[in-house]
Amino acid sequence: MSKIRIGIVGYGNLGRGVELAVMQNPDMELVAVFTRRNPSTIQVSNDSVGVYLVEDIKDFQDKIDVMILCGGSAKDLPEQTPEISQWFHTIDSFDTHALIPEFFEKVDKTAKMSDKVSIISVGWDPGLFSLNRLLGEVVLPVGNTYTFWGDGLSQGHSDAVRRIVGVKNAVQYTLPVQEAVDRVRNGEQPELSTREKHKRECFVVLEEGASRKEVEQQIITMPNYFADYDTTVHFISEEELEKNHSGMPHGGFVIRSGVSGNQDRQLMEFSLKLESNPNFTSSVLVAFARAAYRLGQLGQSGAKTVYDIPFGLLSPKSAAQLRAELL
Repeated sequence: MSKIRIGIVGYGNLGRGVELAVMQNPDMELVAVFTRRNPSTIQVSNDSVGVYLVEDIKDFQDKIDVMILCGGSAKDLPEQTPEISQWFHTIDSFDTHALIPEFFEKVDKTAKMSDKVSIISVGWDPGLFSLNRLLGEVVLPVGNTYTFWGDGLSQGHSDAVRRIVGVKNAVQYTLPVQEAVDRVRNGEQPELSTREKHKRECFVVLEEGASRKEVEQQIITMPNYFADYDTTVHFISEEELEKNHSGMPHGGFVIRSGVSGNQDRQLMEFSLKLESNPNFTSSVLVAFARAAYRLGQLGQSGAKTVYDIPFGLLSPKSAAQLRAELL
């Protein structure tokens, strides 16, 4: 059986993670990496994989089945996904929750016109956590759902900070408020504001001559990212950032607190503890790339989310194997 041919757009932390994840899936092969940088400066693990400019992507319509888009949600994906879905099945990790409905409609239009499948907002949140929020609601319809992120480094929020003029480098950590977590796990079902559930902490290296005050103000007032949270900004040296903030841990948990039967208190919890956020996220993207390819083979098209994908399509195993081995 022929392998699913994969292309990667963007070769940062997430793109490199996708490359490694594809290597763990024998039914897939990486064909090419596309970058805005000089291709000669990109060194991939497999010498047989070519590196090309993003502008050359249309030349690969007969050579690649699914493009996995590894750019940022702030600037890259809003433009790249609608454009590239004109020519390929696509997977992306667009994670600006408030803008997902608008993003979906834009991508759906181009993907349907080209008879391609584009699965958007894939990862662990949105993604796996989204599925668990849904599962909690349908199993315990009387109750409340709580999502907590961290402690961990957020790629999307870090990318948003790095794009601010005057910022040379930066990372952002999301921290759950422990008091809120404890109340939920005790079955209280409190009404919690965004600010009561999480804090954000940024570590920023400034460009020479940049204003600390101006950069900090742009961070803490940024809509959809920081404006609704208690945010602390630390300005540090490049050496300190490299020494203390080069890892990419993350995690979090979804809790459904509800009642069933004779008002029995029930708790459902799904949690992740990740040593590498990008390498885990990339593994999720690759699994959904398989589903996008299979849906395309079935004649489907348009934008999809994780809610539209049967779990069985994520696995390389046949339906008979899944019934025998996992059910």
